[in-house]
Amino acid sequence: MSNDPQQASPLFTQFDISAGTRGDGASTAPSGHASEQTELLHQILAGVDRQTELLEELVATTGAAQRQRNNELSQWRRANPHLAASCRHAAEALAQVQSEFLASLTSEIEENAEDLKDGDFVFNEFVDRYGPRLAHLNGVLQMLSQLSSPQDGS
Repeated sequence: MSNDPQQASPLFTQFDISAGTRGDGASTAPSGHASEQTELLHQILAGVDRQTELLEELVATTGAAQRQRNNELSQWRRANPHLAASCRHAAEALAQVQSEFLASLTSEIEENAEDLKDGDFVFNEFVDRYGPRLAHLNGVLQMLSQLSSPQDGS
């Protein structure tokens, strides 16, 4: 986009918003441009209002779906309290496994940083070795965490 003022659209032209008067007290502001600008501002305001309405609808829809999901999880936890507690314990154990896995991953990166930077083969091997396991581990951990009973026992 060019900053050349001669290529600017009429929307970005300069205009005097001061209330100028002629010697006889009449206004010198051109009424045609003022009404066009006023109309444009009204259109912009209408667009912003419409965007606000759409965002409010989106928030309401998303919030309703999230509340429904939370209610379903709460019902499941109440119906399966022992399984929910088992999920919590499994999530805690798996979090420790994840920490150890991340430690070995970072150690591997530190030891082979130059090879990872220089060679596509080494990098691809690293991603193939750690990527899927990390993705699946995170997915299982997330599921167990969502199904686990709350920490406060309620």
